Amino acid sequence: MLQIAEIRENKDVFAKALQKRNIDALPLLENAIKVDEQRRSIQGQLDETLAKSNKLSKEIGELYKSGKAAEANELKKQTADLKESSKQLGDQLNEAVAKLQTILYEIPNIPQESVPAGNTDEDNEVVSQHGEIPVLHEEAKPHWELVKDYDIIDFELGNKITGAGFPVYKNKGARLQRALINYFLDKNTEAGYDEMQVPHLVNEASGYGTGQLPDKEGQMYHVGVDDLYLIPTGEVPITNIYRDTILEAKDFPITMTGYTPCFRREAGSYGSDVRGLNRLHQFDKVEILRIEHPDKSDGALDAMVVHVKGILEELELPYRILRLCGGDLGFTSTLTYDFEVYSTAQEKWLEVSSVSNFKTFQANRLKLRYRAEKGTELAHTLNGSALALPRILASILENYQVNGGIKIPKVLIPYCGFDTID
Repeated sequence: MLQIAEIRENKDVFAKALQKRNIDALPLLENAIKVDEQRRSIQGQLDETLAKSNKLSKEIGELYKSGKAAEANELKKQTADLKESSKQLGDQLNEAVAKLQTILYEIPNIPQESVPAGNTDEDNEVVSQHGEIPVLHEEAKPHWELVKDYDIIDFELGNKITGAGFPVYKNKGARLQRALINYFLDKNTEAGYDEMQVPHLVNEASGYGTGQLPDKEGQMYHVGVDDLYLIPTGEVPITNIYRDTILEAKDFPITMTGYTPCFRREAGSYGSDVRGLNRLHQFDKVEILRIEHPDKSDGALDAMVVHVKGILEELELPYRILRLCGGDLGFTSTLTYDFEVYSTAQEKWLEVSSVSNFKTFQANRLKLRYRAEKGTELAHTLNGSALALPRILASILENYQVNGGIKIPKVLIPYCGFDTID
């Protein structure tokens, strides 16, 4: 969430920057300023009324001490009027604060200057590409056929138990899935990220804290009886560990990682884009998160990109890095790099990670601050997938297939306990 003080100072600059997201934000920004002016005016009236009331209360006390009860009783009538005015102004102030909060929740984060303009993922900027795209044998298959042949993932069984988008991992498929989770966590902890195990349901405050609410309410599964949400990403519960926290400068950087299942109701298009593991409602993901001093967050984002690169290179998967354009940038992000691996059998790139800097946007919602030389300041938050499993698994199955089986990447063999699926 943007800070209203910054909106007042940078209204035109913010409006121009938000044009990269293909939105005309000027009316929203001006409305926020207008409501904030009303809030400040009401706050001033309330402060003045309370000051008068306090002053009269002291005078009444002195009058009673002096034996001037009649004069004191006359003043008490004025304090009664002032108390009623204070109550009305307090109600107006609460309404103005709530209205301002609602407006601020509707304004997305400001894209950094390096974010390219554009409307869709087709306008994303390819930063770099790495690895050789393998040449497969003539009878190579997409992963949704391979998993049937080798009985390692059952989509029909998942559909029977729950519905579409909830696969059942079986046999070596389940072991490979567990191997990937453990491998990702080991790589992250070796890099200095502290491992966390967190709840898979969160309350409304946590959803608002990281920006999933109200922006993505329609994509989240809601447990109505308990008013809780199934997490769409481990970013939500892990980042909220530091909600309503004041840090010391010496606490930076805070680095965390965690494995969670993720739940998303998002509906996809029909066809190969959503076949098999390409689009699921429940999937596994390992996250890396950082809380940084504002001076260090840009460098931290670069370090996270390098870290994810290292994992993909150890898996020996061809990948590329994209800088997301304004139209494809997430609501809370100021700069995002996507990683895509190439699926040779599908002849397409599959997104497997997003690494983002939110700067103060989440911290403002979270009330996550640190002690600076002059008071407290908002920290910066960052997160990235290291990595999302479904498309990584799909790419391994497709790119490592050979006649008569599927090889296992060398780095995963110690985790799997086998070197082929056959």
